[in-house]
Amino acid sequence: MRKKLFASILLITILLNIISVISVSFADAYTAYVFPLWENALGRLTSEIPFSVGEWMIIAGLLWIAVFLILAVSALISAVKNIKKRDKSDRRTLVKVFVSYARVTADILIVIFLVMTLNCFINYHTTPIGQSNRGEKAGQQDGDEREYTVSELADLRDYIVIRCNELAEQVERDEAGEVIYSGNMMKTAQTAMRGLSERFPKLSGYYVTPKPMFFSGFISQQYMQGYYFPFSMEANYNAEMYIMNKPFTMCHELAHTKSYIMEDEANFLAYLACVNSDDMVFNYSGYLGILNYVNNEFNNNVSKDEYKSHVEISDTVKRDNIFLTKESWDRVEETAVFETEKVRKAADTFVDTTLKVNGIDDGIASYSRVVELILMDYYD
Repeated sequence: MRKKLFASILLITILLNIISVISVSFADAYTAYVFPLWENALGRLTSEIPFSVGEWMIIAGLLWIAVFLILAVSALISAVKNIKKRDKSDRRTLVKVFVSYARVTADILIVIFLVMTLNCFINYHTTPIGQSNRGEKAGQQDGDEREYTVSELADLRDYIVIRCNELAEQVERDEAGEVIYSGNMMKTAQTAMRGLSERFPKLSGYYVTPKPMFFSGFISQQYMQGYYFPFSMEANYNAEMYIMNKPFTMCHELAHTKSYIMEDEANFLAYLACVNSDDMVFNYSGYLGILNYVNNEFNNNVSKDEYKSHVEISDTVKRDNIFLTKESWDRVEETAVFETEKVRKAADTFVDTTLKVNGIDDGIASYSRVVELILMDYYD
C-alpha cells in the first residue's frame, strides 16, 4: 500500500512537470488559481511562527543525511567484518535498520519533489511578464519585441542615477551617516507589493510576513540578500546586510511567494513596488536595487569617455550602494566556519545549476535581464 501511494505521488509529480513544460496555459492557470491555495494555507501557518521555518527544515535535512551516511558506512563495515562469521544476526539487524531508513528517505525525497514542483518548478514555465497580455504596462506581444538603443539606455541610466542622488540626500540618517528606518518595514513591503495588484492581479490578496534569517552570517558569505523557501512558503531576508538592501529584497522575495519565480521578474516587481511606495526609504531602495544592473549595462555599451560624460553617481549613493557594512563583514568573518570565497563559489554554482535545470539557459546571469523589463516599462 505504501509503495503504491508513493509511486503514485512520484508519477503525478513527473506528469505535472511534463505538462507545465509543454503547456504554458496549464502553468498560467495553475499559478493563477491553484498556487495561491498553498500561500493561503501553508504561508499563513508559517507566518505565525516568529523564526524562519525553512532554515530549520534545511538543518533537519542535513542531520537526516548525516544519519543516513553513518548508517550506510556502519552497515558496510559490519558486513565486511562478519562476512566469514556464522552468526550474522548483528549484521542483519543493522542492514534492516539501514534499509528501513533508506526507504523512508526515498519517500521523503518524493514528497520534496512534489512540494518543489507545486511551489516552484511549475512557476518557471508561466508566460513571462515581457510577453504577457494581461494588461501589464511592460507587456509585449510575441514577435513584437523591440530593440532599445544605447541612447535610450543612457536616458534610463541617468534618470535612475538622478533619483538615487536626490533620495540619498532626503532620507533620514544617524550621526554616522547611515540610513535609519523607524517604521514597520515588513508591513510596508506587503503594502507596496499589494499596491501593484491592479496591474498584476496575482499580487493581490494575502501576503506572508518577511522574516530575518538566523544564519544571516553564512548567507552573507554566499552574497545572497534573501531566499524564498518553497517548503515553508516563506520570504526570508539577510538580517546582516545594509539597511538599504532590505526593502528591495523583501519585495523581491514576496514576489516569489506570488508565483513570480524568475529572478529578473522578481527584481522588476520589487523595483516597481518600491519606487511607487509612499515610503521614501523604499523609493531609494528601489532605485538602488536596480542601479548596478542598469549602470553596468550602460557601461558595457559605451566608451569610457562617453560614460564619464553622463550624470555622476554621488559619493553618498556609492556609500549606500553596499552589501554589508565593514562592521557587519568583520562580524561575519569572525564567526565564519568556512572561507567566504569557497562558500560564495559553491552558492553561485548551486544557484546557476538550479536555474539552468529549470530552463533558464543563462543561469545566474538572468538576474540582469531586469534591465530589459525596466526599459519596456520606462518607454512603453
